[in-house]
Amino acid sequence: IFFQQINLRLILVSGKTKEFLFSPNDSAADIAKHVYDNWPMDWEEEQVSSPNILRLIYQGRFLHGNVTLGALKLPFGKTTVMHLVARETLPEPNSQGQRNREKTRESNCCVIL
Repeated sequence: IFFQQINLRLILVSGKTKEFLFSPNDSAADIAKHVYDNWPMDWEEEQVSSPNILRLIYQGRFLHGNVTLGALKLPFGKTTVMHLVARETLPEPNSQGQRNREKTRESNCCVIL
């Protein structure tokens, strides 16, 4: 059986990039662990102490650890770009806040990276 894979181009804050292949079943946490375990040589200056602080950002949003690539409906055979940052904690998911904001039109700004 031919196995579909998703090509991710990960970009560091420094602008360095590297491409990796993942399965649709891989989660954000799996990806962080894989990248940490296979840290590219030319990323040496950006090496982190633990995979647990590596965070993926896709279309401006932090991906929580259990989100799979399949759930994001990423295309096979094309390169998807994500940012990879080292960050201890994630902002809380604000789906509820998002809905409330749309109703009331108030704004609770801002995410600082």
